Amino acid sequence: MTPEDQEEAQPLLGPPGGSSPRGRRVFLAAFAAALGPLSFGFALGYSSPAIPSLQRAAPPAPRLNDSAASWFGAIVTLGAAAGGVLGGWLVDRAGRKLSLLLCTVPFVVGFAVITAAQDVWMLLGGRLLTGLACGIASLVAPVYISEIAYPAVRGMLGSCVQLMVVIGILLAYLTGWVLEWRWLAVLGCVPPSLMLLLMCWMPETPRFLLTQHRHQEAMAALQFLWGSEQSWAEPSIGEHQGFHLALLVQPGIYKPFVIGISLMAFQQLSGVNAVMFYAETIFEEAKFKDSSLASVVVGVIQVLFTAVAALIMDRAGRRLLLVLSGMVMVFSTSAFGAYFKLTQDGPSNSSHVAFLAPVSTEPIDTSVGLAWLAVGSMCLFIAGFAIGWGPIPWLLMSEIFPLHIKGVATGVCVLTNWLMAFLVTKEFSSIMVVLRPYGAFWLTSAFCIFGVLFSLFCVPETKGKTLEQITAHFEGR
Repeated sequence: MTPEDQEEAQPLLGPPGGSSPRGRRVFLAAFAAALGPLSFGFALGYSSPAIPSLQRAAPPAPRLNDSAASWFGAIVTLGAAAGGVLGGWLVDRAGRKLSLLLCTVPFVVGFAVITAAQDVWMLLGGRLLTGLACGIASLVAPVYISEIAYPAVRGMLGSCVQLMVVIGILLAYLTGWVLEWRWLAVLGCVPPSLMLLLMCWMPETPRFLLTQHRHQEAMAALQFLWGSEQSWAEPSIGEHQGFHLALLVQPGIYKPFVIGISLMAFQQLSGVNAVMFYAETIFEEAKFKDSSLASVVVGVIQVLFTAVAALIMDRAGRRLLLVLSGMVMVFSTSAFGAYFKLTQDGPSNSSHVAFLAPVSTEPIDTSVGLAWLAVGSMCLFIAGFAIGWGPIPWLLMSEIFPLHIKGVATGVCVLTNWLMAFLVTKEFSSIMVVLRPYGAFWLTSAFCIFGVLFSLFCVPETKGKTLEQITAHFEGR
């Protein structure tokens, strides 16, 4: 490439006025969109402190029994699966910005219904609404951010989606120590309300505006975000304005589809939900005085390592971090399985049922040293997951699909993720019955190995490339 060509291509790698206040508006717009994932994280984390509070509630407040409590935690994933489908439809028809604005409504209404709840059905209805909003936000926010960011910072800004999710979860855990369930629900209305206010001042993405043939508005949006409208590489919209099954024969369509769906499936098959489920039990066995501290420790580790991932994403690249993350998860889930094998071979533990029983009612003959092996494995797993397989599938989902199928394709990916999360969470205890706990975690270790191999041989590196260059790669151009 000649010096003249390099000079012409430079605006694709960063805004010409990147150091100016205008050039920094892209960060403000990304922050406004990322308040959706923050709300999503808070809604996910809300059940952890709220369920004990609701189980102790005195009349006339609604009170949860064990069955209702399990539904209170799980119904969010079903709402989010529906939200993924709805978000895929909205993002192409209403646009990225309006979809983000609309998802604030079920967030606020859902938390308001929980705040005003007089019976269990109102609690479950409120949770279903917040789950619907979670599904929409988990789809639209990565798409919006990837389409407004220039390549040099797209990895960092895209990783901030997962960072805001784990910050939201940690915020729910911390505030749950001091607020009871109604006031915690009132607090849940704050992030989506702030997002509504900020997003009103942010532009629609230039790429979406170009698909609607609103060229002048696209240039104005680009000037607002990047500080310049010079040398904008217009995306090739193609003749197809939408998705239909015949498109799946094209390499530029089916290859990203396979990659996106596989990444979402491997993310959930890694066993992250199972590890999180047993966090408090493991901390109790390690003789922690306050086992609820486990949630906060897990939350802090997630936030720290997701922040590290965001900082190094555009230097290390997506594929390298996926491979390193997967290898850490293979090691930690193998050690986790070894812990269960050692404890279950002990004289006082003749059955897998003994581990599934509450620690306080079923003494387990295991040394504190072995329990610390479990704590170390769990913390290592969460750190490994946070640095790669946590944020990157969502980031790649927003990067790899052509504009004209992005709504349908990202909707399918989000639906896959939430359905897999529901199935893995629901069926993991059954797998533990069949394979015993150590076999179940060694099975997740095998899935992590498949995830590493898939990353090495099937996932392209998107670091430093424009979205148009990524599409051209899949099309063989």
